[in-house]
Amino acid sequence: MCGVSNGARPPIAGAARLELVDGVALLHPEDAVFEAMLSGFAKQQRGGRRLDKKTVKGRDGQLRRFATFTNEYPWNWTAAHMDEWMVSLISEKGLSHSTLRSYQLTVRLFCDFLISPAYEWAAECEKRFGTHPVQICHEWNTVQHLTDYEGQGERRPFTREELQKFFDYCDDRIDVAARSRRKGALAAYRDATLFKVLYGWGLRRNEGCKLGLVDFHRNAAAPELGRYGMLQVRWGKATKGSPPRRRNVASVMPWAVEAVEDYVVNIRPRFGVPDHPALWLTERGGRLQPREVNDRFTSYRDAIGLPPELTPHSLRHSHVTHQIEDGADPKFVQDQVGHRYASTTAIYTAVSGDFMNTMMRKALDRAFERDADWGGTG
Repeated sequence: MCGVSNGARPPIAGAARLELVDGVALLHPEDAVFEAMLSGFAKQQRGGRRLDKKTVKGRDGQLRRFATFTNEYPWNWTAAHMDEWMVSLISEKGLSHSTLRSYQLTVRLFCDFLISPAYEWAAECEKRFGTHPVQICHEWNTVQHLTDYEGQGERRPFTREELQKFFDYCDDRIDVAARSRRKGALAAYRDATLFKVLYGWGLRRNEGCKLGLVDFHRNAAAPELGRYGMLQVRWGKATKGSPPRRRNVASVMPWAVEAVEDYVVNIRPRFGVPDHPALWLTERGGRLQPREVNDRFTSYRDAIGLPPELTPHSLRHSHVTHQIEDGADPKFVQDQVGHRYASTTAIYTAVSGDFMNTMMRKALDRAFERDADWGGTG
């Protein structure tokens, strides 16, 4: 039993004194202490940092794999072990930049936990093993996080011609289903509208699927758009271990507002579940799922012969690219789509050749005008 006297601070969740019973001999002390460390780290993440159980479990697995690779306990880990593990993960498994950084972050946080005096693990290791853990992840041996986008490089936005072709086909599917008097007409109308919303507001697929009727509201700066002047995104992409990030997205494409208003007023009630909070409903009365969006998108894309690198996320890319081409302020676009870094918005932007030529021509004209002014005053 550990007592606290004379105003001493009690141990905090995850501390060595709470995970190991003082004075009790351990049959296999190294294994027991390692398990206690992992247990304490899990409690520190769940209690103090309020992390999701899935995140905590994933980090536990990463640490166990690292320990198996090194064949050492944490108090014997070195920076060289980290270097060797990274080489192995790259050469043998071919893991992505973001996955490598995730593994490194887990080890760094675990080491920070172990060496913190508040948790007393360093002192416990000194007492039992004559050594103590150290931080093995440093700036010089870990992947740097320069942007918050590390997606596949082959993904790209639609060209304007491809986008028009895609939306035309979406609308054609509605007409075909309606003429055939099949149940699929409602789903086709819903999906066509959803794709227009993903593009019109620059949303991720998951953000779009989780929209609710209450997420649209008025924008005093755009009264002509009625209750669709602003969109609140409640399920924005979260950083690892954090809750979803919210943002408000101003409506900037009136035609997209008209499309979603028509769907809400004329189509959604026909699904027969008026009390359901979701914006996008299935014919069985549930919420539309991302995999269903993928399936519909893929079938449409392939039917009209568009390239396979186009995905639902390409609609978001297209929003960014076309807004920049149309003269929107890059900072405004960055805030609209929820990018923390301007460099991420730049990665999303793949402006067309015509736009690049127009910008080049303007830059050259300005340069020639300056040269003429300087020449006239020389």
